[in-house]
Amino acid sequence: MSTAIRQFDRIDTELLKKYSRPGPRYTSYPTAPVFSADFTTADYVEEIRRTNAAEAPPPLSLYFHIPFCDTLCYFCGCNMMVTRDRKKINNYVQYVKKELDLIRPMIRDDREVVQIAWGGGTPTYLHPDEIRDLASYTQKLFPFAANIEAGVEIDPREMTRDHLVALKEGGFNRISMGVQDFNPKVQKAVNRIQPEDMTREVLDWAHDVGFESVNLDLIYGLPHQTMETFEETLERIIDIDPDRIAVFNYAHVPWMKKHMALIRTEDLPTPEEKLRITVRTIEMLNAAGYRYVGMDHFAKPDNELAVAQANKTLYRNFQGYTTHAGTDLYGFGITSIGQFDRMYAQNVKTLPEYYEALDAGRLVTHVGYRLSDDDLLRRDVIMTLMCDFELDKRAIEKRWNIDFDAYFSDAYERLQELVDDNLVSITDDRITVNGMGILVIRNAAMAFDAYLARQMDKPLFSRTV
Repeated sequence: MSTAIRQFDRIDTELLKKYSRPGPRYTSYPTAPVFSADFTTADYVEEIRRTNAAEAPPPLSLYFHIPFCDTLCYFCGCNMMVTRDRKKINNYVQYVKKELDLIRPMIRDDREVVQIAWGGGTPTYLHPDEIRDLASYTQKLFPFAANIEAGVEIDPREMTRDHLVALKEGGFNRISMGVQDFNPKVQKAVNRIQPEDMTREVLDWAHDVGFESVNLDLIYGLPHQTMETFEETLERIIDIDPDRIAVFNYAHVPWMKKHMALIRTEDLPTPEEKLRITVRTIEMLNAAGYRYVGMDHFAKPDNELAVAQANKTLYRNFQGYTTHAGTDLYGFGITSIGQFDRMYAQNVKTLPEYYEALDAGRLVTHVGYRLSDDDLLRRDVIMTLMCDFELDKRAIEKRWNIDFDAYFSDAYERLQELVDDNLVSITDDRITVNGMGILVIRNAAMAFDAYLARQMDKPLFSRTV
């Protein structure tokens, strides 16, 4: 099945509106609200040792959280902190190295790193020498695969060409940059002033330095946005010609992120206007040759994400869509999340907790979760739907030794609305997401979530459209 939007003739905005409901983004299953403090540092150590004792353990993925920014973007939903204290930032880098020193001896020497990512906050708020310090330290500790996927989030504001040189020297080959919107009125309202010429200059540096892939992030639903103003931003983004584009739906949740109250609710686009922006975004990026990979992500047909989806090797984890399924993900830094086959482990959330534990020679687990057999099965089903937009029931039965129809009879009831609207079809052998159904793929995945019903009484999730 082609995943390009051109597979259907038109986008029914009323149907999208119908399915605009709160729901998980499924970067994990079970999702983070299930994580518990009952899972301790001792449990994490046990899982590290168990996975490293396997006859053929999987390769490694490493994630580093750099939480610092120099200004507050009012729309930000990340775990971040604003500081101008350079000693505080450099001190954090040294403690991340301490965390590496604690974990590295527990990992077998023959396990290659096939994926690494730095996220934030703003990783490029580090000075170039700090980037070189942390990157080279990591490279000395771990063997890196020749074809490693090494991505980093960058911010062009207060950034120099030497930042990119330092990242390239550190083994990075992919960059992701937040643009959000080029409209000056929108930028002022969200406190992120990032002129187009600044963005283009940094991207020119990236190409000159030799970065292989560029992803640009946009956000719709910000104050003062309209379909017409967002069209102008999209035209400029298409002209820049990145390999990938992510277009995220802004979730206004000031009860969870207090700084979002700095955005005036009356300045936000209406739900109807957001839908108009959604539809126009899909139309324009499709016309420009981008494939809809899923969950807000678009890629050129020859990009590895689009190729992986066509080959049914696409996967999702806490970094979003990835071509590296089956890795053990180790998270470093505050709030970072690790993921093994049967485990999630999240680090502590504050710097004092982080430093105190590492000074005492302890790992920094805050919460986590051990997956049951049912969790593993449902994760397989949900991630397959999220990535492939279809599911081979017989293959699931063979892998998990179940009768699919009997096991998921309750899920069929929850899918019925999507079936009635011709967004999903169910046959004896397959579940297939049809046409516009790929735009509400989260709704289809939610049918298989065993925890969702008990979570919906709290405002935990953004809307699916």
